[in-house]
Amino acid sequence: MDQSVKQRQSILNGRHRSLGSDLAQSWNDMAIPQNYATDAYDEIAAVRYRAGLIDVSALKIVNVHGAQATAFLNYVLTSDVTGLKDGDSHISNIVDDKGALIDDVLVYCDGPNLFRVSHGGGAFEEATPAVAERFDVTIGRDDDVHILSVQGPRALEILAPHLSFDIRDLKYFSHRNGRLFGKDISLARGGYSGERGYEVFCKSADAVQLWDAILDAGKSSGIMPVSWTCLDTGRVEAGLLFFPFDMPHGDTTPWEVRADWTVDLKKPDFRGKDALIKSRGNERSFITGLEVDTDDTVTPSAKVFSDGREVGVVTSTAYSRHLMKSLAMAQIAPAHTRLGTPLEIHDGVKSYSATVVKMPFYDPLRLRTHPKAER
Repeated sequence: MDQSVKQRQSILNGRHRSLGSDLAQSWNDMAIPQNYATDAYDEIAAVRYRAGLIDVSALKIVNVHGAQATAFLNYVLTSDVTGLKDGDSHISNIVDDKGALIDDVLVYCDGPNLFRVSHGGGAFEEATPAVAERFDVTIGRDDDVHILSVQGPRALEILAPHLSFDIRDLKYFSHRNGRLFGKDISLARGGYSGERGYEVFCKSADAVQLWDAILDAGKSSGIMPVSWTCLDTGRVEAGLLFFPFDMPHGDTTPWEVRADWTVDLKKPDFRGKDALIKSRGNERSFITGLEVDTDDTVTPSAKVFSDGREVGVVTSTAYSRHLMKSLAMAQIAPAHTRLGTPLEIHDGVKSYSATVVKMPFYDPLRLRTHPKAER
């Protein structure tokens, strides 16, 4: 860890310690509860069948506003944000001049030329100042925000009675301002679990009270605090990528992570557009789902082989007790990504048979997050 980087702290650290976390792990310059004293598989079961509460305040929130905020984001990001309205949110990517991914982001529109950008471990903030000089826009980190994520099929019933507005019709990737347990919040429908869920954005000073109130309100529904190990297993089951771990080339393109849907080549010039046009059709690998013939978790960075020849690398893994399968996402040469293709994983001195399968591994039609009635 770079000691010159100022470390952020969650105001919920006391709660995490009381749940058994040593907070020894960090991400995005913030200590995170990688594990609790509870069994991570019990936590996953809570998210899949009831509800889990996780502190995802390690995400960085950047406010973007000004007369040309929309034009600025439209130049920086690969997707078109011009159609966003108040209450919309939008997944996008940022690439460099060579078309290589340097961050993935979630953009929240709070009004005309008024946005919040949530990003993880990438270079969104480092890449934007030079571009911002050409636009009438103001960019600033919001460090007075905590994000409490309530994930699971009972999330709606837990939160709804305590909100100042009706969230039953809040669509996936929509958000709304209001009050929760008497505190000002912004509530977004989404998350990183593959389940129906909501993310509560609040002031730091209100986070402890809201954390306790959510757990108390959800007690009869079986809610429990869940760790980042639970989050990681759930997102692998759901086939959700994690920048930069699933982008091992160092200059991975959106095409290679099958993020074509985040790239709008029809919009006017944006950073990296020409490079993306040239790289399309020249993919070195594609993110691919594998079922592995073992009852263990494969090590990320294990090599993938076909007929004795290396054809890829494992990026993210989990043993899913829910599915009773060992799962892996990997970047694999295009010729070896057809469904049903047999492969072999070399993990240190161990070797495992693997098969290319459809992603997501869990809920392949995404009915949990996108019910048919809402499509």
